[in-house]
Amino acid sequence: MGLSPFFSEIKLIILSALFFCATAVLNRPIPTVDSLLLPPAKEIKYFSVGFKITLASALWMRVLQDLDYCEQKINQTDCVSHSWLFQNLDLATDLDAVFESEMYRMGALALTVIISDYSGASIIFDRAVHQYPTDWALLYAAGYHALFEEKNKIKAAELYFSAAKNGAPDWVHTMAGRLAIEGGDVGYAEKILQTMIDTNQDEKYVKRLREKLSSLKK
Repeated sequence: MGLSPFFSEIKLIILSALFFCATAVLNRPIPTVDSLLLPPAKEIKYFSVGFKITLASALWMRVLQDLDYCEQKINQTDCVSHSWLFQNLDLATDLDAVFESEMYRMGALALTVIISDYSGASIIFDRAVHQYPTDWALLYAAGYHALFEEKNKIKAAELYFSAAKNGAPDWVHTMAGRLAIEGGDVGYAEKILQTMIDTNQDEKYVKRLREKLSSLKK
């Protein structure tokens, strides 16, 4: 019985300490995250039966407001791979693979040029080219990414060559051929040069192209 007052005091001290800690924690500002900037759950596609295109359009309208948003930078210019922007575009193009070619192009260019999510841009560009293999503006943009960010000259040459066949300026043919040669794919470079010969009427160009092709074969 004589120890009861002592234990009562200990309890009061412990309760006071807990109250102090709780007060200190609760008084701290709680960091908030804008729910609209949380990455979408991929599983949502399983619950969008009948509304896939509507949901894809809603995701596109959302990313238009924050095409430059990077939730985690890895240096001064580059954003973490598979960024918030990529996850939205990835889900949108998964829900509606057809999407609009201009949406694909704008979204992929935002990934590679604005926030530098290069791996994410590669996925979206590859998906876009598969859907729109004759859209020269899209092919040209994909060629830019392949050349400057993926450092893949052969892939860039193929994309530029396809762009040239589908309406890009004539000089894109020349660039495609040069990239193919520099990339080491002689067979593809020959194909590009031969096509340029077949589609050119001016003898000055044909002569020069034949010289290049002859030199390449040697």
